[in-house]
Amino acid sequence: MPPTNMNPNHQPHAREMRPTANGDHNHGDGLIAPPPQRHDAYYPRSSSSSASFKGCCCCLFLLFSFLALLVLAVVLIIVLAVKPKKPQFDLQQVGVQYMGISTSNPSSFDGTATDVTTTATTASLSLTIHMLFTAVNPNKVGIKYGESRFTVMYRGIPLGRASVPGFYQEAHSTRNVEATIAVDRASLMQADAADLIRDASLNDRVELRVLGDVGAKIRVLDFDSPGVQVSVDCAIVISPRKQSLTYKQCGFDGLSV
Repeated sequence: MPPTNMNPNHQPHAREMRPTANGDHNHGDGLIAPPPQRHDAYYPRSSSSSASFKGCCCCLFLLFSFLALLVLAVVLIIVLAVKPKKPQFDLQQVGVQYMGISTSNPSSFDGTATDVTTTATTASLSLTIHMLFTAVNPNKVGIKYGESRFTVMYRGIPLGRASVPGFYQEAHSTRNVEATIAVDRASLMQADAADLIRDASLNDRVELRVLGDVGAKIRVLDFDSPGVQVSVDCAIVISPRKQSLTYKQCGFDGLSV
């Protein structure tokens, strides 16, 4: 017969958990419970950061494109409104202050002799000329000129140079620019020396060439445009006997002026 004193609310005793030396608990029957396993959570890599980076790049690209188009539109408006033209830079006058020719022979040609031997193997040319240029600005805005350099040549041989400091020229104005080229005993050898002696003594004409590059920038609202180059190419003929200029022809950017 089943016992009659059983309490219906009676439950079997649970196994007693006893702590061990290392802090773990074991069951009353001596079995050690395995430590709980730790599972690291796995988070899939999100693409939100890469999408944000691409979005920033697109925004920057659009911003720079807009700024570039805006600058281009402003430049086009200024060009259409101003209609810039190249300035004119022309050689107006040439004053011969001195011209002398020395040869390897004892005699020398100073512009007064009428007969000088042309068999010299070397010759030196001394020359001082004063040049007056005219700068014309046909634009509605001012022009800023950089330093200009001019070279005088004889048969392709550089003899001397002159420089003109930069300056600013107002709109619709004309300005005179002066430069002096001094040549001190520039040596010429053999054929060139013979040609110089023959031109001076027999023909009374020494043809020289003046070359120059003038850099200019159009200034609008304190901003300078990209530089434009104005070329000066002049042929001048000097009479050694008269110590004066007898001929001048200049070219402006390849065009006769």
